[in-house]
Formats: sequence, structure tokens, C-alpha cells
Amino acid sequence: MKIIKIKNLEEAVAIFKKIGVDPYGINAMASKTINVNILIENQPCKIANIIKQEMLSIGGDAAVVRGSVSCSVPVSDILIMGTIKQNSALAKKIEKQPFGLSLIARDMSEILVNISRNEYIWKTSRRKLTLGNKTLIMGILNVTPDSFSDGGLFYSQQKAVEYGLQMVAQGADIIDIGGESTRPGAVSVEAAVELKRVLPVIESLVKQVKVPISIDTKKAQVARKAIAAGAEIVNDISALNGDKKMAKTIKETGAAVVLMHMRGTPQNMQKGNLVYADIMGEIIAYLKKSSEKTVKAGIEKDCLVIDPGIGFGKTREDNYKIIKNLYELKGLGMPVMVGTSRKSFIGKVTGGEPGERIEGTAATVAASIMNGCHIVRVHDVAAMKKVVAITDAIVHA
Repeated sequence: MKIIKIKNLEEAVAIFKKIGVDPYGINAMASKTINVNILIENQPCKIANIIKQEMLSIGGDAAVVRGSVSCSVPVSDILIMGTIKQNSALAKKIEKQPFGLSLIARDMSEILVNISRNEYIWKTSRRKLTLGNKTLIMGILNVTPDSFSDGGLFYSQQKAVEYGLQMVAQGADIIDIGGESTRPGAVSVEAAVELKRVLPVIESLVKQVKVPISIDTKKAQVARKAIAAGAEIVNDISALNGDKKMAKTIKETGAAVVLMHMRGTPQNMQKGNLVYADIMGEIIAYLKKSSEKTVKAGIEKDCLVIDPGIGFGKTREDNYKIIKNLYELKGLGMPVMVGTSRKSFIGKVTGGEPGERIEGTAATVAASIMNGCHIVRVHDVAAMKKVVAITDAIVHA
């Protein structure tokens, strides 16, 4: 006798097939093996009461505030607890009911579809990348004099191109080129300066490598010219909120885009309010709103990847919480990228300068992949390639 942990429907189906369950039985029972807890916040008590009673009627449950039944309190958070099958049944039961329950049913159904998805197609302006079967490595190429880890090392265009080629040889799947530092306290530079730094490097690399080139910028002008030079992904730390022309640029060029969560700007993100009532809740709400705004602007959802913004307006503890709870982002239905490489929250635990944080970075990369990450953005490609390979082998065993 042993306990079986089933993480997704594919694992459930594999166990049923090993047992020899009839195909009809597999279809009927697979969704009963996965428990899903869904939190809905600040709902009127009549909504809370309806959801609780409906869940109880199908064998699930819902936690609500004391006093909800008598409506002695105005609102309640609702924690819905049940299997995928029970949650699906609840969504169906309330989809035509009043008081906004139809919208809750719609959102629940969307989440249930999203968490059952394990493979994505990420569309760039030049190709389609499959995400989910293996973790992709995005190599960091900072063509700046002041980045926190390698500022100035590849400021020379020749050295930058050589390093880009080296990362590809080491196994990088994407090269992310940035001409403006986004470290805490970094000063923004003019678009002309940024372009002077990145365009020659992009133009040289696209002639020599087959992997996609990403431009790390929040400026539409830089993004457009970088794409014209051969880049096909825009990694925007402002989630298209920093430049009102960026969405139009992405739409017209067909580029893929990474939307990242950040409070404030690099200049002030670590100086302002770093207190979160619910850090994952805020990140999810921000990325959901940004992605919906992006899709509304005419950009396909298959072009989007989301990034929780490790180190961007977060405390050390926040960063570790994000990695631990990364799987919560799956409800948004988009691939996830994580960038932890050499960052200070690692150094605060292990000590050492940025270049001495490889082992700590490796641990965060492995944990991120095991919790649902699809792309890791790193400096040390050769070392992280091995970490990724072993972690993928564990995840897909």
C-alpha cells in the first residue's frame, strides 16, 4: 500500500491505464483525482452562501467568513475546495444564476481549462516555439556599462557578439539583448543611446545564429528598430505600460512579448512600498489585466509569456514566496518565464558577489521549473543547461 501523488490529468490517465481501467471509466474518473482550491475575494454574502450550498450538494465544500449565513457581515472571501470534476459541476450549476454568478462561472471554467494545459505554442515574428516539453534557456547579454552583474563586460560590440555566440554554443535557446540597465536605482537612457548599443549586436548575431533574438526594452522606438534588425521577441519589464506606442509596435511587427510584473520603476522600485497583502494575488491580477489589455490591442494571446518579476519591487522573502507558489500563475493560461540569475536575494542567503551566486541560482532555477516555469533567463548558460536538463528529467519522469 502506498500514497500516490497525482499532479495532472496525464499522470492520472497513465495510472488508470496501468490498472486496466475501461476507457469510458478513465474519462469519467480522471478529473476526480486532481483537487483544486479556488479563492474568490470580497463577494456579497448571498454569493458566498449560494456557492457554499451548491458545492456541498455535489460533495465539495467552500470556506466562508463566520456570519455569512446570517449576512451579519457585508462581504466574504470564498475558498472553493473540490476536484476538477466538482469545480466544473459548480461552474455549470451557477452559469445561469443571477447576482454576477455567471461571471464567476466563466472565470472558474477558464481557470480549469488553463490548469489542465501543459503545452504552449509561443509565436514570434519569425517562428513558433513549443513550450512545456522542455525548459528553454534565455541567455542574458547586457550591452551596458552599469548592469548589476556584468555591466561593462560586454560593452564592446565585438565582445558582446562573441559572448552571444558563446552562449548559443553552450545551449542557449534565446539570446536577450539589453541596452539599458534595469538594476535597482539604474538611470534611464535615451532611445538613441540604447539603439546605438544594441542594433550592431543584433544585426551581427542574426547573421550567425539560428536561435531567436530578444530585445530587452520598454521603449517602442527601440523595439521597432530592433525587430527590423532581426529581433523577434520584446522583453518588456513594464508589461507594455511604460510606452503607449509599444502595443501598436508589437501588433504591427508580429513580435512575441514577455510581460513582467513590477511596482514602480527601476529607479524607485526598491525604495517605495514593498508590503503586499497578497503578493501572488497582486502579481496575478496585474498580469491578467496587462495581458487582457494586450489582447484587446490586437495582439494574439499565443504571442505572450508572463514573468512575475523576481527582484523588481520585492523583498528577499517575497522572491522566495513567488518561486514556491509559481504554479498559481498557471491559472492565467500563459507560459511563464523566471529570471533569478545572480540576484541579490540569493546573495543575502549564500553571501558572495553576483558572479559567486551560481549555486544559489541553480537552486532557484530547479525550483522554478518544478513549480511550473517554462523559460529561465540566466547569465551562466553552460552551468544552467545541466541544471535544466536534470530538472526536466525529474519533472517529465
